[in-house]
Amino acid sequence: MGSLNGTDTLQQRLQVLDKDPSRRAWRGNKQGTIEHESVPVFKSPYEEREWIKAHMAAALRYWGKMGYGEGTAGHITVRDPVLPDHYWMNPYAKHFSTITKSMLVLVGPDGYVTPGGAQAAINMAGFYIHSAIHKARPDVKAAAHCHSIYGKAWSVFGRPVEMLTQDSCLFYENQSVYKNFGGVVLSHEEGTNIAEALGPKSKACILQNHGLLTLGDTVDEAVYMFASLERLCQVQLMVEAAAANNIPRTLISNEDAAYTANTINEVKRNYVKFQSEYELLLEETGGAFLQ
Repeated sequence: MGSLNGTDTLQQRLQVLDKDPSRRAWRGNKQGTIEHESVPVFKSPYEEREWIKAHMAAALRYWGKMGYGEGTAGHITVRDPVLPDHYWMNPYAKHFSTITKSMLVLVGPDGYVTPGGAQAAINMAGFYIHSAIHKARPDVKAAAHCHSIYGKAWSVFGRPVEMLTQDSCLFYENQSVYKNFGGVVLSHEEGTNIAEALGPKSKACILQNHGLLTLGDTVDEAVYMFASLERLCQVQLMVEAAAANNIPRTLISNEDAAYTANTINEVKRNYVKFQSEYELLLEETGGAFLQ
């Protein structure tokens, strides 16, 4: 379907699609008996807690697999369903590839480790960043930040990724840039500044001279968003290099980007996009991260 014209509005284009964006990507049988998995519904918050911890451990293992480790840097947090003012966090100075459910730390609203999880230290910068985000954005449950190579490289420019490909549309009107590097984050003020840069709706932020930060309704969504943004930073750098040699480039129009984003940027669909990685990690590790 082509770009919008004077007689073809965005709403008209969307009217012919399934009202549920998460169902636009797959098709079952005519009888309607084939369904695709979605975010599960839980009988209790305690059941949900165990599910969250399993998927969080897998998300960290995925980061290890992708080579995102950088010494002690990098952290994921997920709001706890039993104690909503608490959140789970990975322990300090443990390689992403070694993380298990039992190693996850439960952090209280005061920023200190509580008895509910592993008794291990947490990353101080992670506390300042994530506590401010969870406070400012009660609409999201998970936040992910680490120092991946292409994200760090593109962050130097202090610019959002452009609408270069279909995948870029995931971040159409869904990204921000924090254009101030105040040194390593060791204060509440810097964490608050990052949360303010995210704004009320964006699920991604490029931290200038620092790296990437993504949010999600599930840890699966946050980590999928992070990996996608990291790859797009790589694409952007490649395109910039080609453009420097006077090779022309074509950007996706705002209208087409909005149309595409309406389908591909949806919480249930973003959750599903990570499930193939979760299943592969189960097979590759023999479920070791579930311990």
